[in-house]
Amino acid sequence: MAQESSINTASRRTRMLNNHLVQSPSKPTSCLQSNSCLSYSPPELTESFDFDIKEMRKILDFHNLEDRDWLFGVIKQGRVFNGKERGGRLFVSPDYNQTMEQQREMTMKRIEYLLERGAFDGWLTKKGVEAELKKLALLEVIEIFDHSLAIKTGVHFFLWGGAIQFMGTKRHHDKWLRDTETFAIKGCFSMTELGHGSNVRGIETVTTYDSKTGEFVINTPCESAQKYWIGGAANHATHTIVFSQLIINGVNEGVHALIAQIRDVNGNICPNIRIADCGHKIGLNGVDNGRIWFDNVRIPRENLLNSVADVSPDGQYLSAIKDQDQRFAAFLAPLTSGRVTIATSAIYSAKIGLAIAIRYALSRRAFSITPNGPEVLLLDYPSHQRRLLPLLAKSYAMSFGGNYLKMMYVNRTPESAKTLHVVSSAFKAIFTWHNMRTLQECREACGGQGLKTENRVGHLKGEFDVQSTFEGDNNVLMQQVGMGELAQLGTLYEHSVSKALLSEYVAAKKKNKPFKGLGLEHMNGPVPVIQSNLTSTTLRNSQFQMNAHCLRERDLLNRFAAEVSLYQSKGESKERAFILSYQLAEDLGRAFSDRAILQTFIDAEANVSAGSLKGTSKMLEKGEPCLVAEFVGLLPLQNVLGLLRSMYALICLEEDAAFLRYGYLSTDNAAAVRNEVTKLCGELRPHALALVSSLGIPDAFLSPIAFNWIDANSWSSVQK
Repeated sequence: MAQESSINTASRRTRMLNNHLVQSPSKPTSCLQSNSCLSYSPPELTESFDFDIKEMRKILDFHNLEDRDWLFGVIKQGRVFNGKERGGRLFVSPDYNQTMEQQREMTMKRIEYLLERGAFDGWLTKKGVEAELKKLALLEVIEIFDHSLAIKTGVHFFLWGGAIQFMGTKRHHDKWLRDTETFAIKGCFSMTELGHGSNVRGIETVTTYDSKTGEFVINTPCESAQKYWIGGAANHATHTIVFSQLIINGVNEGVHALIAQIRDVNGNICPNIRIADCGHKIGLNGVDNGRIWFDNVRIPRENLLNSVADVSPDGQYLSAIKDQDQRFAAFLAPLTSGRVTIATSAIYSAKIGLAIAIRYALSRRAFSITPNGPEVLLLDYPSHQRRLLPLLAKSYAMSFGGNYLKMMYVNRTPESAKTLHVVSSAFKAIFTWHNMRTLQECREACGGQGLKTENRVGHLKGEFDVQSTFEGDNNVLMQQVGMGELAQLGTLYEHSVSKALLSEYVAAKKKNKPFKGLGLEHMNGPVPVIQSNLTSTTLRNSQFQMNAHCLRERDLLNRFAAEVSLYQSKGESKERAFILSYQLAEDLGRAFSDRAILQTFIDAEANVSAGSLKGTSKMLEKGEPCLVAEFVGLLPLQNVLGLLRSMYALICLEEDAAFLRYGYLSTDNAAAVRNEVTKLCGELRPHALALVSSLGIPDAFLSPIAFNWIDANSWSSVQK
């Protein structure tokens, strides 16, 4: 029976296979016959532009638009920037198929190209707000093209050059700044060590002074003291700023900075210096990160950067600031430029990802919702809107925050140093986290096309990942590791947002004085009350939005102070109490950041309204009605800004569990917030193309899938 069954089964399978092989091909169904090949339809043909995108760009980019556009043009025209035609359009982007060594050399060639065309003129030799804003604007354009190029440029000008400017004195300025601006000298910045990153005070490199020769002697005493991740050190840098423990007459005077030459004019490594490559990285392979060891390296006494302290020829340590911690804080106080530029570059990276993903979603279709009906645009799916539009609103909000930070930086004073440090730390962490989250969402929203390097989004994740940890680990910046006020920290890299807020809190309570500074003035008023039943009108009201953010920040600051005090009452040290309170510290750091960003958005809205009303009033006085039309024309821009601001404020409420955890929102109100975010997505959807077209990023700096992705992937494109 078993054998017979086996034969029958084999016979049946043979008949089925035979029928399959000899059957006539079936005619296509009418449904298949009616389908035609997909074609690309530019979203500009169907999407509306209800506001002036040029005006919106002015608000977002804020300064030096002509300078930005000039540099965009220089990059598009230069062969060294690897322009390629795809889908009938020119795109400029580094060739990431190159080896690490080739990418590094191309980065240097691009710097030389920009240098020849005057892109860096005045970056170190001109002073004033206008010069600094122009420098920041041009660096942002470079960032949009290539992160490696921007980092290599930034290390040279902002870290090496900035250290000489702000930590040195006239003798250093006269000797080094002009040659730095022309790249006759190529500088790097040796702070980080294998064993110490954020904890700068713990670095182990040692420098002593030889009064007989008038020289400092630098040594790497152990392997953990080797300088690590030093951008520019592996291949090109000729000089470096060395951060080291300075020991004078047997006394460790703390960390100081000195200038040391590491290569001669021919590129040969100097005697008593060893340099090794850090190797291949997940991104930024156009930057030659290296490791440096110093073996009794002698440098002139004049190479000590002496804005705060000096050593006399006979070996006496000289400083008007006697406290070592205060001295070091003053020493590093000007070096906030790194966090400022990182924060702003992160937002431009997020904008690139969003511009590409949203433009793709406005031309790519998937699935029909009716039989034989047309496929639906990706961005017409509410779920797709939910993925991208809140991130777009956040990017707008953070653009305004970045502009506020830049203006604070270029107008900095000794009195504003603390606020600048705290805001730059907070924004650096929040902006870079937002960038990585945005790029991941955009990568997924582009499907398989997001994996292609030429489409930029996926590759940008690897390029910008480093921002979460350099110039201060984000978690460290948002929590706390040090003790005391800013002047008692000993390192700016240790002073966190939460610690700064707690310091202000303790000082205000101790002196029984109102809160002043860091935006904490809202603590002086009554505690905001959130209604039990939130309507759509209330949720979109800017005063309600600010009240909700202030309530969270206020309560978390009180809770944080109480928890630290409780731990101390149980015998824990102040430092240990801070460490144990890390969860509240993280919540507080985010609350501070979200509230500060929201305030900059509200201020930006007010400036638009005030500017248009002021102009209208003047024209009406002259009897010129044309500006009434201009004012009316600005109303759509103001309206869409209001939608974006509401989206930003409410998505912060929805995403932070603190609002439910501590009872600021009831579950019903939390549900109302969620529903309102969904409604805002639908209202922002018609403006999506206009919003990404306002971001100030030329088409050539996006990618093929942002435009005609069918032609860009056609067989004819392969043949070229």
